Amino acid sequence: MSWQSALACWYLRRQFRPETLKPRIDVERARALTARRAWSPRVPGGWRLRELYSQNDAPLRGEWLERADRASAANAGPTVLYCHGGGYYFCSPRSHRSIVFGLATRADGPVFSLDYRLAPEHRFPAALDDATAAYRQLIANGIAPESIVIAGDSAGGGLALATLVALRDAGDPMPAGGLLFSPWTDLAATGASIRANDNLDPMFSGSAIERAGKIYLGDTPATHPYASPIYADLHGLPPLFIMAGSTEVLLDDSRRVADNARAAGVDCELEVWNKMPHVWPIFTPFIPEANRALDHAGAFVRRVTSRAAQPSSAMSIV
Repeated sequence: MSWQSALACWYLRRQFRPETLKPRIDVERARALTARRAWSPRVPGGWRLRELYSQNDAPLRGEWLERADRASAANAGPTVLYCHGGGYYFCSPRSHRSIVFGLATRADGPVFSLDYRLAPEHRFPAALDDATAAYRQLIANGIAPESIVIAGDSAGGGLALATLVALRDAGDPMPAGGLLFSPWTDLAATGASIRANDNLDPMFSGSAIERAGKIYLGDTPATHPYASPIYADLHGLPPLFIMAGSTEVLLDDSRRVADNARAAGVDCELEVWNKMPHVWPIFTPFIPEANRALDHAGAFVRRVTSRAAQPSSAMSIV
């Protein structure tokens, strides 16, 4: 564990975790704190950022990071559809630019970061509807399904997995893979790590997870497979690559998905990184482990979109 990661954990434990110990989630406060603390990295050299935030831009409302010297996403190699985290009720493509920029440069292909609708104004299945519509629009725009990876972190990681399940159920052509950073896949909060890692996770208290889920779910049962894909049948999904930290309260949301995927015959690799905080790749370029994690993620995107993937069911401790 690098000193930079240790410093990040110290900061999160002092500044973020206390918010999750409160008995009530203040949505507006969470949004305001994120907007105030968000750091926007410089656009990488040779790339351009296109911001598409008008209502007319839907279903591709959000941000493109693209190679400046390539004519269109349709002939630009791998394309990533990215779903940001934030409990389904806060954060945005702007708050997650560091992870998106780092992933794009390593995958050497454009990333579209989706500005999906947030709860409680837009509860389940609004985010899922937006993600499936965005994927279908990418294909309508001429991007081959086998060149697309659907990715996300935290709630966005759960949304990415749910999107894969919903697309399969609807008979849509499958993308090349799914990339999940610390995914939140069980809004019912039944994983053993919710309790076991409660005092170890520098970012979340275990008790906050179920409370946060209710903001998105409304009257929907927490075990609905499109809201909590831990309860979904995962057969027929493309290769999955999952990363999680060993001390996260959400660790079992990753471990159980990996187990379920392998049981369903899905090529799934899980990396458990020692003592890393929730969605640590977002701290790139400051944390060495974040940079290495994005190296692994970019390699996965290139591998599955080149159709050179070899079956793997390994779990790694990093």
